[in-house]
Amino acid sequence: MAGVDVAVEPVGQTGLAADEARALAGALSNLVDNALKFSDSPAPVEVSIRAWRIEVRDHGPGISPEDLPRIFDRFYRSAAARSKTGSGLGLAIVSPVAQTQGGRAFAANHPNGGAVIGFELAPVPAPSTGSHAAY
Repeated sequence: MAGVDVAVEPVGQTGLAADEARALAGALSNLVDNALKFSDSPAPVEVSIRAWRIEVRDHGPGISPEDLPRIFDRFYRSAAARSKTGSGLGLAIVSPVAQTQGGRAFAANHPNGGAVIGFELAPVPAPSTGSHAAY
């Protein structure tokens, strides 16, 4: 999106390998970029992270029922998206990244307008501290 930089940096212990964390950060960046592209109003793009679920909400027109099942398909561009920049790969990258981590991507229309698109992951066990309980 012109004039907007999106930087996502995993902080702290995630239990993920560096390449996995980078892939998830890229997926989140794609979600935010997509939301910025479709937000018509001055309302903010909302990012919600709860445990292993990430949601990005825009305040644009929402997703037509015909397009909802296909928005994660490679190179798929809805009629509304064809006049905007992009190749149809941004959201297509999100789904396999989530699946690699045992999760899934999702998309829905928000009841108050706009779309909510995101992913949820299978929880990653905390890294071992190297200490063992004495028996």
